[in-house]
Amino acid sequence: MLVTGGAGFLGSGLCHALAERGARVTAIDAMVPGTGASAANLAGLPVELVEADLRTADLAPLCRDVEAVFNLAAQTSHMDSMADPANDLSVNALAQLRLIAALRAEAPAAVVVHASTRQFYGRAQYLPVDERHPVVPPDANGVAKFAGEQYWLLEHRVHRRPVVSLRLTNCYGPRMRIRDHRQTFLGIWVRRVLEGEPFEVWGGEQLRDLAYLDDVVSGFLLAAETPGCAGGTYNLGGASPVSLRQLAEAVVAANGGGTYAVREFPADRKAIDIGSFHADDRAFREATGWAPRHGLAEGLRMTLDWFRPRLASYL
Repeated sequence: MLVTGGAGFLGSGLCHALAERGARVTAIDAMVPGTGASAANLAGLPVELVEADLRTADLAPLCRDVEAVFNLAAQTSHMDSMADPANDLSVNALAQLRLIAALRAEAPAAVVVHASTRQFYGRAQYLPVDERHPVVPPDANGVAKFAGEQYWLLEHRVHRRPVVSLRLTNCYGPRMRIRDHRQTFLGIWVRRVLEGEPFEVWGGEQLRDLAYLDDVVSGFLLAAETPGCAGGTYNLGGASPVSLRQLAEAVVAANGGGTYAVREFPADRKAIDIGSFHADDRAFREATGWAPRHGLAEGLRMTLDWFRPRLASYL
C-alpha cells in the first residue's frame, strides 16, 4: 500500500488503520515545514516513511507493484494558495501528473483513492450540495484541486484504472494541525481552548458538517474495497450540520470550559469564504454502506482528550 502525504493528518490516520490491518505500507511525504507533516505522526508504526516530493522525486521505485494508493499529498491552505498560486498548482495538479505517469508504468492495476475537496464547489447555490452542483472555485486552491481530480478521472476513462475521488468536507481529529489556522479553523480553536485562551469565531452563522478522522479513514478504505466505486466522484460528509457559533459552544462543552468571541471576517478571508456548506453524500453511502459513526460531541471530546497530553508537541 502507498499513502502519499502519509505523515500529515489524514495520511497518517490511514497509515495507522492500514498497519492495524497488517498491510505493508509505504508513506511518502515531502515533509514541508509548516504543513503539519511530522514523523511523530507515524511513531511506533511498522510503516516505511520516505521523504520525497512528488514534483521532483524518482517515483518509479516507490510505485512498483503497489496494489492500492491513497493519495493525500496536497497543498491545503486556501490563503497560501492565493499568495502563491503557482506553488499550489505544482503540488495539487502537476505533481499528480507525475504520480499518474509513474503508476501507469509500474502499477497499472493499482486502485487509487484520491483526496479531493468540496472547496471547488464555491459558494453553495443550494443545500445540501450534491455532486451535480456547479464547480465555481472561490480561490486558487479550488482551481488546482479540481484540475488534479480531473487528471485522475481521465486516467480512469482512458486507461481504465480503478480511481475513486472523495470530495471531503471539514475533517478533524487526532494529529490535525492546531498550530494556527492555515489548514483548518477548528485546529486553532482546539489549541486555544486547551491553552485556556479565548478563540475567535469569524461570522458565526455559516453552517458546516464536520467529519471525524476515523470516519474519513473508513470512507477511504471502503472506496478502495468497493469495485462499483471505480470512476466515481463522491462527496464525503460528516455529522449533521451546525453553525460555527454552535460548533464553538460544542468545543467549549467538550473541553469542560472555555471562551470565544465572535468577530467579523478579516478582509482577505471574507473574499474567499464560501458561506454555509454541508454535503449530500447519499451517493457514497448507497454505494458502500458507509455512514459516520462518531457524532460531533463525541468526536470533539476524543480530539481534545488526544491532544491534551500531547499539546506541546503540536505547537
